[in-house]
Formats: sequence, structure tokens, C-alpha cells
Amino acid sequence: MGEAERRLAGILAADVVGYSAMVGTDEHATLARVRSLRADIVEPLVAAHGGRLFKTTGDGFFAAFASAVQALRSAIAIQDRLRGQPDGLRLRIGVHQGEVVPEGDDLLGDGVIIAARLEPLAEPGGICISARVREDAAGKVALEADDLGRPELKNIATSIQVFRLRLDEGEHRAFSLSEKPPSVVLPVQRAQRELPSIAVLPFANMSGDPDQEFFADGLTEDILTALTRYAQLTVIARNSTFVYKGRAVSIADIARDLQVRYVLEGSVRRAGERVRVTAQLLEAETGTHLWADRFDGALEDVFNLQDQITERVVGIVEPSLRQSEIERSRRKHPENLDAYDLYLRALPHMISAMPADARIAADFLKDALKLDPNYAAAHAVLAWCHEICFMRGGHDEADKAAGVRHARAAITSGTDDATALAIAGFVMGYLGKDPKAALGAIERALSLNPSSAARQVARDAKRNCASPSARCIHRQPQDDAL
Repeated sequence: MGEAERRLAGILAADVVGYSAMVGTDEHATLARVRSLRADIVEPLVAAHGGRLFKTTGDGFFAAFASAVQALRSAIAIQDRLRGQPDGLRLRIGVHQGEVVPEGDDLLGDGVIIAARLEPLAEPGGICISARVREDAAGKVALEADDLGRPELKNIATSIQVFRLRLDEGEHRAFSLSEKPPSVVLPVQRAQRELPSIAVLPFANMSGDPDQEFFADGLTEDILTALTRYAQLTVIARNSTFVYKGRAVSIADIARDLQVRYVLEGSVRRAGERVRVTAQLLEAETGTHLWADRFDGALEDVFNLQDQITERVVGIVEPSLRQSEIERSRRKHPENLDAYDLYLRALPHMISAMPADARIAADFLKDALKLDPNYAAAHAVLAWCHEICFMRGGHDEADKAAGVRHARAAITSGTDDATALAIAGFVMGYLGKDPKAALGAIERALSLNPSSAARQVARDAKRNCASPSARCIHRQPQDDAL
């Protein structure tokens, strides 16, 4: 395999406790129970956290994720779900982040092997993680763990520090340190004082043109971002909702997996310079339609259509919102619609956070900035492209300088786009050696939008900027921002 195919991934390895003994007692029933476990619990929760199963064995499975944090959250969710199953199967789980190499649908490499070696060290119903996972999860997942030191791992020459998580009975650990832990019950059953929660599913592309898929995805993301600007709403991040793209999943299952009260879904039909958007809002637990509407307009009115949909949804979900808050939710849009089109084309290439894809995204963003030189969001994401290329592509000083230049352009543009400011502050904090500018952008992002999907990016960057002596760890903002 070529070096270009290597990439970092969060790997989850799991094994059924006592499998051999159960097979010896009743092979048919055991195989049926394991298949049910995988189909009904494991696969949906892995997908809900942005991962995929890439290998299954008789008594276990392996799943890959874009980050260690996603892998860890999925592991905790699986163990939490199994804990509530009477007389159910139990798993041991190991989680590691490392290099992997694709081979067809399979993944090979140290990342997979080390995760497999960590799994037997976990207690039944428990999770063992490497120091690398623990480090990446700091500030994102509340952890209580016992240090197992550096046990000898079979056929692993490198010494790995291992931690065993404490998963107390009935408690969830997959929550940000800045937030309250989620309840084990659905949001519709929570006390009225808690915020209403909503998931925005990927809008379907009804144009008959696969090339317009990016337009439907971009419209979905813009509506999602607009909704996050309301402090009164809890909005599920893009990475959790886009796993349902192209899949036939019941609203009840989505409610269970994502723990949401409402679901917004819809479709986009683009024909020439005209666009039609349909949207419907459902109560997640019952599948009841609360509202549905159709919006027609010229392509140049697409931002107005987004605002109309957002206003209607918020008006139903949280009637107490004042019109002034609705007006404040409308972010600054680019002057040139073609620039926006190019920006949308760039975003899918940012998911991997790898230099080769970042270069492709950068070309789209440069073209967007030629059409609209003041487009803050394009400057911010282009800065992030250069940061990825610098940190992971050989530390080319030209990438560093370009990253700082575009981050500064986003920060000084006067934009009220919290996500753009958070990403620009992130890049400035890592590349610019200008903590004052970085912290200023981050503070403004959090002030504009405390519930932004980019809030964790802002808080991580803020913590690093505020501690100059801290070792700079390269974190990826795409988990929350895109």
C-alpha cells in the first residue's frame, strides 16, 4: 500500500464475554443473539457516532471512526445500552487511535492491532483505552479512569500506556465537561426545564442530478447552523445526523439513537435558476407531523428560503422565542451566489482532515474568494486547509503563512458567523503565535453563539491559547464544526 493511503482513525474493537462457553451450551441460540446484538444495537450506535463496522468475527467486531472521541463515545453508548438489557450479552471493548491502511472494505495497521490488544484488558461490560485516546478526549468526554500502566501487549513492540474506564452503574460518561450528562430517557420525557432538542436530517436531492448532491447537503448544513444560533435549542451535530443520509431509518429509531425530541427532514429540487424546498417537522417519539410546507423561489433567494424554514421551525419548537432573536439568527451571507456554490463544493473534502483532500477543497475556496474576496467563511475554511497541510503535510512555511493570512482575513472581516470565527481562531492559535487575536475571535464566536456547533472547537483553542506553556496538540475541528 502507498503511503498516501495511510490515515489516522479511531478504532473500536469488541468481543463477546464468555462466547465459547455459550456456543458449547447452545450454538444456535448464541449465534442468533450475537447477530441480534450487532444489528439492533451495535451497528445503529456506531453509525450514529459517525463510524462503520469494517470487520466482524464470530464473537466480535471492529469499527472505524474519523476521531478517537467519536470511537470512545460510541463505545460508551454501546455499553450503556447493553447494561440496560436484562440477561443480555456483555462486551469487552478496546479503543485506540492510530494509523490504518485500507484494503478493500477492511482496514489494516497498528491502529487496529493495538485496539484488539486493549480489548481483553477490559472488564466484562467495560472499556480500555490508550493514552492517546485519553489525551484526545480531554475536555470533550468526562473520564474517570484507572491507570493500568504499560502492560505487555502481544506482538506490540511499542510501550502503550493503558487506562480502564470507570463506568458506574446507571451513569453516562459521554458528555462534554462543559455540559450536563445526558439522561438515559428520551428528551420528550425530560423535565420541561430542559432545552428542546432537534436533529436536522440530510435533505434529499430530488433534482435527478447527482452533481447537485452538494447543494442539498449545503442547504441542510446552513439550516442546521442557523438553528444552533438559538440558545433555547439543543441541535445535534452534523456528524451524528449525516450518517442517516440515504438510509431508510424510522423516526423512532433516530429518536432513540440521538436522544432528540424533534426531527426536521425535507428535500431540495433545483432546476435551472429555480429551487423548491420542502420541509417537515416531526415529533420524534410518536412520528407525529407538527408542520410541513413547501418553499419556491429563484436560486438567488435561497438564503431567504433558509431563513423562512428556520423561523417556522423555531416558532413551533420554542414559541417563546422573540422575533428579535429570530432576526439575530440570520448570519451574513456571501454577496455572490456562485462563491457560495464553490464553498459548498469544498466542504465534503474537509471531512477527512487530510492534506490531499484539503488541497482539493482549497482550490474551490480560492475560486470562491476570487468572486467574493470578503467571504469570511471561505477565508476561515481555507485557513483550516492550510493548517491541515502544514501540520500533516510536511510543515511547509508557505502553508503556515497562508493559513495565518486567511485566518486573519476572516477575523478582521467583521463577520457575525460564529463558526467562521471559531475556525479562524483555532488556526490563528496554532499557526499565528498571536494568542490575543485568536482569543478575541474565539470570545466573539462564543458570545455570538453559545450553542454553536463549533463551540467545542472554540473552547479547545481557547484553553490552548490561554496556556502558552501547554504542549500544542493537533486537534480536528470537523467533529463539531462541519
